[in-house]
Amino acid sequence: MPDHKTSLSNHGIFFDVDDTLYDHLEPFRTAMDKVLLHGQDFPFETAYQRMRYYSDLLSTEAGGTPTESKVIEEMRIERFVRTLAEFDMTLTKEQAAAIQAAYIDCQFRIRPFEGAEQLIRKLQMLGATVGLITNGPAEHQWKKIRILGIDRLIPADLIFISGAVGLTKPDPRLFEHVAAKLKLTAGQCCYIGDSWRNDVVGAAEAGWRMLWFNHRGVQPESQARPHEPAASYTELSRLLLGE
Repeated sequence: MPDHKTSLSNHGIFFDVDDTLYDHLEPFRTAMDKVLLHGQDFPFETAYQRMRYYSDLLSTEAGGTPTESKVIEEMRIERFVRTLAEFDMTLTKEQAAAIQAAYIDCQFRIRPFEGAEQLIRKLQMLGATVGLITNGPAEHQWKKIRILGIDRLIPADLIFISGAVGLTKPDPRLFEHVAAKLKLTAGQCCYIGDSWRNDVVGAAEAGWRMLWFNHRGVQPESQARPHEPAASYTELSRLLLGE
């Protein structure tokens, strides 16, 4: 990537969506509390991290982002069953489905992290091609993107959703597809995401610069791969712009 004082033209900088552009923990916490816990003291952040783990695992076992709604719904319910089993809580399918329904509802009451929009605008002003690469069903992810207002900053042709593309992170072919479509080399591309399994592994294997948005302070899930950690948008700005 060029020095921050020079133009970022001919460089692509892409963001993940869930827990990178907005706080994905809050919908989880609200749904759990509403359906099951009712204000009890509970390690929400640890449980959230395990839920993300099982979500990624089940998606991988299914061969990527499923397109059939029944399969998706079963996976979403199962991730809550497996997660809460680790905390000595046995859920019925009905309870897990109720949490999932509340969780989906809460996901559509979200706002971007402080500094996210400002960083996107600064990168664009410096000539960078700024886009999104996210896993999930296209309609579901587009709804969140619109609620966040990111569609007003980033054009649709720079938004790549696994359910629409047919490739799912961490498959490096998704990153290679994006670079090829925009006529960029791997060395011209940078990815920002929170998930070690999906974001760090996928982008690094594709040869991209990887900024790991590790704002939850979690440990790597596998052997170290080339990446630069950041815990806030202030740190991301410093890494990308020298600010």
